Amino acid sequence: MWRTDEECTMRSSSGASPMSPYCYEQGRLSGESSPMMMSPWNQTTNSPFAKPHWSCHQQDEDIPPNALIGSLVREEGHIYSLAASGDLLYTGSDSKNIRVWKNLHEYCGFKSNSDGKIRVWKVSPKNPSVHKRAGTLPTLKDIFKSSIKPSNYVEVRRHKTALWIKHSDAVSCLSLSDDKTYLYSASWDRTIKVWRISDSKCQESIHAHDDAVNAVVCGSEATMFSGSADGTVKVWRREPRGKGLKHAPVRTLLKQECAVTALAVDATGTMVYCGASDGLVNFWEREKNYAHGGVLKGHKLAVLCLTAAGALVFSGSADKTICVWKREGVIHTCVSVLTGHDGPVKCLAVEEDREATARGDRRWIVYSGSLDKSVKVWSVSETMNNSNQNNNLVLHHRVASDADSLPSESDSSFSSGRPNWKN
Repeated sequence: MWRTDEECTMRSSSGASPMSPYCYEQGRLSGESSPMMMSPWNQTTNSPFAKPHWSCHQQDEDIPPNALIGSLVREEGHIYSLAASGDLLYTGSDSKNIRVWKNLHEYCGFKSNSDGKIRVWKVSPKNPSVHKRAGTLPTLKDIFKSSIKPSNYVEVRRHKTALWIKHSDAVSCLSLSDDKTYLYSASWDRTIKVWRISDSKCQESIHAHDDAVNAVVCGSEATMFSGSADGTVKVWRREPRGKGLKHAPVRTLLKQECAVTALAVDATGTMVYCGASDGLVNFWEREKNYAHGGVLKGHKLAVLCLTAAGALVFSGSADKTICVWKREGVIHTCVSVLTGHDGPVKCLAVEEDREATARGDRRWIVYSGSLDKSVKVWSVSETMNNSNQNNNLVLHHRVASDADSLPSESDSSFSSGRPNWKN
């Protein structure tokens, strides 16, 4: 029997969209010329759920300060999304299967569809390996009620209309508000929809950008950030309007030609980070009214995902590496470059290693998903130095401040041209 106090599994997204468009083209619809079609790694294969092909490679138990501690290799397709919750890891790929991992071993799994819908799953408190679908956003009841009124239909492209409460293209990412009251969904249909958790109702549809919305992340004090293939990063503030709410645009942090592919906010909500197809990571400071803090230059190709934990920021790239940045004030130093993937790093998730932290060594378990069809698991300490090296870890030191705001063409980590994904 399922109980009403079962927990809903809805995790915020820390990475870029599953298949982010990389550069803005005027008039292009979000589904056209998508990286799914243009990617040279697009060799999709679907394996039956009943016949998974996984292998786990675990390193020695004597873990150095920073190390690759395990690899999950799958034959179901590219890894597009990750979510970590305690000792559980959820992985999404080309297939319709969501795998759940515990201690580097497969724990359970369930099926879902890639059809532009948002599904909510319940985890049984008695048996955490059991997941049951609790519903779909929007609900069938709300779709039926809305479809009666013609005013609820909006134009989504030329000669085509759809209900405003539904996404008309792929959902790229999700983010939960800091008070866990609202869920934000971003889509290639250029909108962000706001869902009230208590009753699963769509409260607002924001026409946020002129191209696909690749990233959305919630900050503190009712703020929300969005990044798009149109090259912009925008700040929004949630405001009550009668019985509903309205998101007002606060300012545009960035406007450029190259696509914005990833966003992240640190745990304190004081820093906002943006990754883009030019390989750069920009950041802004909340305490200075979101003044531009600088540029992190560590990648040779597009930044595809970002996440922040403690004093560290992790950036994953199409150059197959993960840069580990340590922040001290507004100064960011690239203290490590994690290598080992054979394809672009598409998504990241991080959880604190509580046992190590309790011993006085604050350490993070970092999960990286790649288009090489594998998930790698890393142990990263906040107390890093030059001696912390092994075969899977190469250390570089790069410092970013406001002086790095304008990239130089002579910088080897800067690419001024658009990535050409077509053959």
